[in-house]
Amino acid sequence: MGWAFVFFASIFELVGVVGLNKFNEQKTWLTTLLFIGGFGTAFAFLYSSFHYLQVSIAYAVWIGIGTAAAVLVNMVFFNESKSIGRLVSVGIIIFGVCGLKLVS
Repeated sequence: MGWAFVFFASIFELVGVVGLNKFNEQKTWLTTLLFIGGFGTAFAFLYSSFHYLQVSIAYAVWIGIGTAAAVLVNMVFFNESKSIGRLVSVGIIIFGVCGLKLVS
């Protein structure tokens, strides 16, 4: 159950990141809802995961998934740079989070 909460927290973090990007472009009630609602819901799911998982592992996985997904979404939908260096860096984040989980 804890991993499901971390997964949903990561999805809503991504919603918050997209909302933040849209909010930066245009401040409307919808972008505000995406921004605040996405991050708020993400934190609620992350908090719920702490009942099942170690805080350090759940938080690291949430941050890793959210960071990697935010970079990839911004590359695909918001035309950010798709350089090899950025892709390698995302891979290192994913490798690091998986490694942290494996040794815990």
